[in-house]
Amino acid sequence: MSNSQAWRAFKHRNYRLLYPASAMSNIGTWAQRVAQDWLVLELTGSAQILGIVTGLQFAPTLFLSLWAGSLADKFDKRKLLYITNIGAGVVSAWLGLLIVSGSVEIWHVYVAALTVGIFSALDAPVRTSFTSELVGKTDLPNAVSLNSANFNVGRLIGPAMSGFLIFFFGTGPSFLINSFSYVVMIVTLTMINADELHTQKGAELGTKIRDALRYIRSRLDLTLVMLTVFFSATFGLNYQIFNALMATQEFKMGPAEFGSLGTFLAVGSLSGALIAARLESWRVPRRIMAGAVIFGITLVLLSVAPNYLVYSIMLPFGGAIALMSLVSANSYVQTSVDPNLRGRIMGVYVLIFMGGTPIGSPMIGFLAGEIGIRATIAVCGTLTALAALILFLIFTVKRDAIGAAKAGSNQ
Repeated sequence: MSNSQAWRAFKHRNYRLLYPASAMSNIGTWAQRVAQDWLVLELTGSAQILGIVTGLQFAPTLFLSLWAGSLADKFDKRKLLYITNIGAGVVSAWLGLLIVSGSVEIWHVYVAALTVGIFSALDAPVRTSFTSELVGKTDLPNAVSLNSANFNVGRLIGPAMSGFLIFFFGTGPSFLINSFSYVVMIVTLTMINADELHTQKGAELGTKIRDALRYIRSRLDLTLVMLTVFFSATFGLNYQIFNALMATQEFKMGPAEFGSLGTFLAVGSLSGALIAARLESWRVPRRIMAGAVIFGITLVLLSVAPNYLVYSIMLPFGGAIALMSLVSANSYVQTSVDPNLRGRIMGVYVLIFMGGTPIGSPMIGFLAGEIGIRATIAVCGTLTALAALILFLIFTVKRDAIGAAKAGSNQ
């Protein structure tokens, strides 16, 4: 693919406008995530409570993402994004001010994590399906890859920035910066030109969530890809907890080093996202599953890293292969479904991608407290690789049936 093709989504004005605002929002989000983890460890020193807080933040996804996907198919996505950004911004500012004033308690963190989780659960399916309106179907795969690169620019900058802010000023400023990033996003949304949006209408398949679930069940390729994403996200993509506990408990490091781990991870994740933008051949189920197998193996290897330096060097490789697989999965799902159902199907996808976190995070926190963080990472990597391998074998055996099902659904 030529360089111009690799960046073709930027030919759309609305996409160009929203992209830098999204980058700032992602930086703020990652800065707050690092600060939240450090704040929990400062207040409690407990791996179990860290897992509970992470679980609270993602629990609303279990209950709201499907509903949010349905809303995305029925209402103006830009207006819905106003609501989610305003809500999350207010909560971030509230907790940041409590921290700066010295009056924060752990229950404040519980409330903030749950509330931000509610707005995030509503936001994700809407924001994801809004991309197709910004660029249209033809440029959607490229936009998905560039969005993932954007997300990982935030992961590259946000954790390191937050680590140094925590070192010099404490955790409060990270929350306040994130709150400001929501203001920037809200202002940018007002500048979107509605006449340039690519609204699509597909077959009239109904307006209920069960229509999306029925559609997914009829597509074995979608089912297997989503299951691969579920195991990878639930057990594999827990670097937020892995890095916090490895930095503090295994390597005895401070906030700057902890924040740097997020940056090292993001170097690989950003590289993987940019590579995925050029390798459209990766956007097929077998390679998505094979990538997940390799990702699980890298986690097992990461669990035996002897020191902070080796751990830091290994992180980018895990980030790169994970993002190549997950970006490909996201692109595959968005571009191979009926446009009339895209919002609801992406609601299911978000539920699959993030919905396991309320289960996985407390479990990981509990295991880390019982058997240690190294053994916990090894268990998570093994589960990720083994599940992806089994799904790969199922897909290979049933490939002809899957192709027939897909062809039938597209007629």
